[in-house]
Amino acid sequence: MLKNSTPQQIAFISAISIAGVVVLTLILLIGLSYLPLGIPQSLVVGAVVFVTAYSIVYFLLKRYIHRKIKLIYKSIHTRKTATSPKINQLDFSTDIIESVEKEVEAWAKNQEDEIEKLKLLEEYRRNFLGDISHELKTPLFNIQGYIHTLLDGAIYDEKINLEYLQRAARNTDRLHLIIEDLEVISRLESGENPLHITSFSIRDLALEVIEETEMLGKKKKINIGFKDRTASAYQVKADRETIRQVLTNLIVNSIKYGSPNGFTKIAFYSMEENILVEVADDGIGIEQKHLPHIFDRFYRVEKSRNRSQGGSGLGLSIVKHIMEAHTQTINVRSTPDVGSTFGFTLEKA
Repeated sequence: MLKNSTPQQIAFISAISIAGVVVLTLILLIGLSYLPLGIPQSLVVGAVVFVTAYSIVYFLLKRYIHRKIKLIYKSIHTRKTATSPKINQLDFSTDIIESVEKEVEAWAKNQEDEIEKLKLLEEYRRNFLGDISHELKTPLFNIQGYIHTLLDGAIYDEKINLEYLQRAARNTDRLHLIIEDLEVISRLESGENPLHITSFSIRDLALEVIEETEMLGKKKKINIGFKDRTASAYQVKADRETIRQVLTNLIVNSIKYGSPNGFTKIAFYSMEENILVEVADDGIGIEQKHLPHIFDRFYRVEKSRNRSQGGSGLGLSIVKHIMEAHTQTINVRSTPDVGSTFGFTLEKA
């Protein structure tokens, strides 16, 4: 009966119980002629006892509950905010215990979510440190090996000295590329790279990127062009140079991992307020298990997508950060041995 009662109800039930016992006792004593009182006087005494008992019980309950709840709130509210509960303004006419119970449950759930996020961030940090260490060690060890070989006398061997210097130079270029891409991601994350939003034709920009990557496509015998009936000259609002970087990265990737004599197709689709831009290929594709991580830093799909293809391993991560800076989305659909389609949205001008 008292499970979901308010402090007022508990005080009322307690007071009426005490008053009832007192009145019944008085009536019994009067009936036995032990007290020179009448029934009306007994009822008056009972009323006084009820009021007194109600006041005392309610006061004690309020004091006890207030102190306990104050400790609970001090524990679960680590900082004061405008929305934090005012302990001195608790409504004791409601089921205050149930309200606090719900809030503690919500706090516990929030703590669990925060702990889970921290665990994920810690795991991401460990993976990132391991990845970047591995990515930097490979070219550093190569450079170290070539230089020490030259210092040990190979510098005087005309057959290998120039070749080793060229190899060392290629590895320094790779180091520079990794560091440069890390700086780009850092600036994008911190907002230090302000976007210069303008209106431009996405088709014209795509044509420029196609011309820039045409030679690379010819080497792999891959045809780059627009998908039939999806090459409308839509005007979009975005940072033209960073979107150029996105298109270049996606098209170059499609060429790297495309099939010889295959294709890379670009398409535009109207989506009410946005434009969907897709870059599709008929290359080696990506297994489903890799798709959730494809935009992670240094993530490389095993076997086919290895370091022999070059790059810093940060290209798709940069693409994702650019789209996030535009408050737009990017996604990928892929099937092994069928091909991949990367799609991102842009706001219509």
